[in-house]
Amino acid sequence: MKKNTIRLFAAFLAASFFGGAAFCADAPAAPAVLAAASGYHLIKKIPLADDGFWDYLSIDGAARRLYISRGNRVTVVDIDSYTVAGEVTGLSGVHGAAIAPEFSRGFISNGKTNTVTIFDTASLKTLGEVKAGEGPDSIIYDPASRRVFGFNGKSKDATVIDASSGNVVGTVALAGRPEFAASDGKGRVYVNLEDKSSVAVIDSLTLGVTAQWSLSPCEEPSGMAIDALNMRLFVGCSNKMMAIVNAATGVVISTMPIGDRVDANTFDPWTGFAFSSNGDGTLTVVHEDSPDKFTVAENVVTQKGTRTMALDLVTHRAFLMAASYGPAPAPSPEHPRSKPQILPGTVALLVFGQ
Repeated sequence: MKKNTIRLFAAFLAASFFGGAAFCADAPAAPAVLAAASGYHLIKKIPLADDGFWDYLSIDGAARRLYISRGNRVTVVDIDSYTVAGEVTGLSGVHGAAIAPEFSRGFISNGKTNTVTIFDTASLKTLGEVKAGEGPDSIIYDPASRRVFGFNGKSKDATVIDASSGNVVGTVALAGRPEFAASDGKGRVYVNLEDKSSVAVIDSLTLGVTAQWSLSPCEEPSGMAIDALNMRLFVGCSNKMMAIVNAATGVVISTMPIGDRVDANTFDPWTGFAFSSNGDGTLTVVHEDSPDKFTVAENVVTQKGTRTMALDLVTHRAFLMAASYGPAPAPSPEHPRSKPQILPGTVALLVFGQ
């Protein structure tokens, strides 16, 4: 099978399984892949309201919407017009949002109340709330089981929700503190265990943990993305490397150098680019030359603190949140780990493309 055919089929899988745009004849052609550079650069800066930090970003490619976690709300941006389409409000300590497109439902993890809020993606109105474990953080949708997996950092488990009914159908105990996860669309959910420097594999139908693999030499994994066609995981590690893992065997195939303080990873099956958004103000772009060979194409300058990211598979554009900061207030008994203050008028959504 020729390389372009493989990429086309991979894009079809991504669109079908992971919320990308519907595959159609007039879908954009894959951009040319450069050997020496990715061609990514800042193409748009969209000012947003200053109040509230942010965490995970997620995209519903078919609906052309980006969901941004903002503490007490989720801001929804139209990724074609670059305008705010609305907000899901009344939340508490939001970390992430997962979209189940066939049910027109979204699911939001509330870290402060140990709950998951369910909302209608058309109206953005809240439909209900269910209890999660302790410290719900990342959250993803698995299309194979039609279930939502919310990962709880403090209780070290996953709350599993039936996307159709909104009911909790089970809890998966994990051997470490979960960070981000990815689904292969075929019944397997992979999740980083940050404190164990490993990946756990969950059968999304039986809810059993079928494997746990060491990521050595990767330390404290955070972001994760998947190439579902070639069965490769791209894992962001705190020791400034991207670990590329065989998702069938758990073998670490390669490690690529990335920037410091990574928090998100994405993969574009059209182009073969894997991305790492790093808090040091870089976007590392790694190219999958073949399933077993990888090259760092470029370290694109972004902005300090741009750690979370989402990728649109239609336009191949990466969305990152950024702000400028003042000094952190002095620590206190109530706030021993105080954060730097966001400077007024500096919060923005950055759009990078070719």
